[in-house]
Amino acid sequence: MELNELNKVENGQVKRQKKASSMMQENMSTFITFGSVLAAILIGILIRETTGKWSKRALMYLEFPGTLFLRALSGLVLPIIISSLIASVGSLDMAVSGRIGLRGVVYYFATTCCALLLGIIIVLTVRPGDGFSDENKTKGHQVENYLTTADTLLDLIRNMVPPNLIQACFAQYHTYLKPSEEQIKANVTDFTKWEVINSSYGGSTNILGLIVFSLMFGIIAGKNGPKAKPVMDAIISFNELVMEMTAKVIKLTPLGVLFLIMPRIVEVQEMSKFLSSLGWYTFTVLFGVLFHGFVVLPIIYFVCTRQNPLKFIAKMSEALFTAFGTASSSATMPITIDCLQNKLKVDERVVSVLIPIGATINMDGTALYEAVAAIFIAQARRKALGLADVFIVALTATAASVGAAGIPQAGVVTMVLVLNAVGLDPSDVSLILAVDWFLDRFRTMVNVLGDSFGAGIVDRMTKRELEEAPAPRSRLQSYAVVDDDTLIAVKDG
Repeated sequence: MELNELNKVENGQVKRQKKASSMMQENMSTFITFGSVLAAILIGILIRETTGKWSKRALMYLEFPGTLFLRALSGLVLPIIISSLIASVGSLDMAVSGRIGLRGVVYYFATTCCALLLGIIIVLTVRPGDGFSDENKTKGHQVENYLTTADTLLDLIRNMVPPNLIQACFAQYHTYLKPSEEQIKANVTDFTKWEVINSSYGGSTNILGLIVFSLMFGIIAGKNGPKAKPVMDAIISFNELVMEMTAKVIKLTPLGVLFLIMPRIVEVQEMSKFLSSLGWYTFTVLFGVLFHGFVVLPIIYFVCTRQNPLKFIAKMSEALFTAFGTASSSATMPITIDCLQNKLKVDERVVSVLIPIGATINMDGTALYEAVAAIFIAQARRKALGLADVFIVALTATAASVGAAGIPQAGVVTMVLVLNAVGLDPSDVSLILAVDWFLDRFRTMVNVLGDSFGAGIVDRMTKRELEEAPAPRSRLQSYAVVDDDTLIAVKDG
């Protein structure tokens, strides 16, 4: 009897040891990435305290390995978006894919509204701009492009319908306003009355347009059955090969994050001034962003799924650390997809549809930051904002966050729209430039976390429909046509 009990105890210990070992192996990349973030901060502080001011060229050399990693991730974004969206939508019933998309959009809208409301309440309560002085203003920052809220919304719609798919891979459509010659002579400074409306292509990739095209192509392919089979097989194979390539790049995450964060820490020469001049503003944004990301969103996830949100966050931590390092939700997308599919076992059809869309239009952290920043600048300039002005800030911050590119410090560019909407000088965006690089990393983390929670919630809500739908095809299977409406799977080899 004692021998049996001893065996049970030993078996239990062995099982626990195996479980602990398995958990360590599964999360090893997360632990290493977290270690690289800490190492980057500590080494950066040590270098800054023991050496003189670094030149921009020296910082460029230090950041070079991180830049290569960021370029590698960014280069995978387009192949992943196009192939995964077409493959997922093409293999799903329209009713199921429609429910996934609708539930995702409802979630995005609801969480963005929560983020805006939270940010506005906090900034009006703390009032960080009341003690701000002009001596903190960064000199030399000029804003060249002026635009209205209507122009921004129209540009958003225009970019959904790109006239040239090749051009959409590297450029977006932008409207910009200029005064006419008569207005220049009359010194008309109200840019909303400027009569010359020009346009240009530039900036970053038009991801929204490529998403719309991929969704439409996938829907058409799904409706055409055997006719679309050769194209769908090629796209599915391409998608899986891209994901294998992504897995190789992901292994470089700790090294890339190390060399992306370290130069930013070295670059800050006067930490006390950095913290004191914009301390209350920094605190307000950080508190709002982190409270929304790690309190509000987990509560929404728990209410919708009855699952532990802390476990969800823990398994997404590698993507969150990468978002902190790269400050780009688009560049983090490959790692976000990997964590959701391989660690959280979220259905790949949900991930493939929602993550590309979410990384483009669902930016809770950016929306909250822009609302807080606009009201902070109004407080610093002693401009009173009425209820209507606050509502305009919320509306334009939403439009600006949807239109913001998923690249580092894109929020500074779209801030111009929010400032214009409430009659503030767009050049006042320079007031917050000193800390924007720092806050940008936290709001990117929350943007990525919000997208991930959305995928988890929609996966849970759509589980029954996904189980009833046909399993997604793999490149390990080929298909034979029996008749015009029937395909049978044939094993390779």
